[in-house]
Amino acid sequence: MRIITGMARGARLKTPKGLLTRPTSDRVKESLFSILGGRVVGRRVLDLFAGTGSLGLEALSRGAAFAVFVDRATADIVRDNAEHTKLAGLAQVMRGDVFAALSRLSSEGETFDLVFCDPPYHKGLWERALTTLDASPLLSEGALVVVECGEDERELPTLMRLSLAREERYGHTTRICFFTTKTSEQEEME
Repeated sequence: MRIITGMARGARLKTPKGLLTRPTSDRVKESLFSILGGRVVGRRVLDLFAGTGSLGLEALSRGAAFAVFVDRATADIVRDNAEHTKLAGLAQVMRGDVFAALSRLSSEGETFDLVFCDPPYHKGLWERALTTLDASPLLSEGALVVVECGEDERELPTLMRLSLAREERYGHTTRICFFTTKTSEQEEME
């Protein structure tokens, strides 16, 4: 597992030993960032269920302004990876429950332009995180939320501010969904 491009290109990332993590493959990550293109540059990023921090660190390497990483089990690994890639000055790592962190970030008035949500599959966590983000003030106008889930996890929760913009399938197991917030212009038209 490595950073694909940008200022930390080629840096190898530590992965957890003995934990049941499922890091996003370099092939899927490369495809994801190809789709995102320039939408990463200058953005504030939130990486939920961060694991190794691969997605948020890739975004920082490609020009994102700042990233917050949240994971209960792997915060030390994310911190080490941020140091190793020389991106630690642009990163904040939070150890703990994702939903408690979302509440805290919301109460602190934080907002994000790009959110990665890559929880363990088949536990209902992506649906809960998406619903929480949808109801919170954490998303900037025009924000993009990228969810990685199991290919068979197709039931979308009811959302008020977010709408499914695109989805991609990778192999027989992985689906990535892109949700965008409605702009005030879109809301006025409804």
